Parts: sequence; C-alpha cells; structure tokens
Amino acid sequence: MISVRLDESLEERLNLFSKQKRISKSRIIKDSLNFYFEKLEQESKQTTPYDLGKELFGKYASGETNLSTTYKQKFKEKINAKNAH
Repeated sequence: MISVRLDESLEERLNLFSKQKRISKSRIIKDSLNFYFEKLEQESKQTTPYDLGKELFGKYASGETNLSTTYKQKFKEKINAKNAH
C-alpha cells in the first residue's frame, strides 16, 4: 500500500476524470504509472536513424524499382538534356 500527496488542483483533476470516465482513482494512477514507465523505457532505448524515419521510408515511392541500378544513365540523360538547351 502506498499513499500519495497531490496538490489541490491535481486532486481535483483526478476526481473529475474519475467521475467522468467512471474509473477508480487507483486504476487511473496505476495506468498512469505504467504509461509513464513505458515511455521512459522507450526513451532510454538507443534509437537509430532508421528507427526515427522508418514510417516515412517508401511512403512516397516513385514506382520505379530500378533506380539504384540505372542512376548513372538517368544522371547522364539529365545532364545531356540540360546542355541541349
């Protein structure tokens, strides 16, 4: 068993939320602590550049599947087109 002292405004918010959602104050506090600890664990994990952008990769695909193998040809074509003017 643990007791927690809350300032008046936080206690009022807890009471109001508990009544509105019909959830016990104990459940709200337990869920909040679990959420807080999970968030801290996620923040403490090393994130790679890939992890930071993985939801963006491939999102705006060109539809061309050979870009990595034909880049030299495409580059030459763009240079030639620019110089043709």
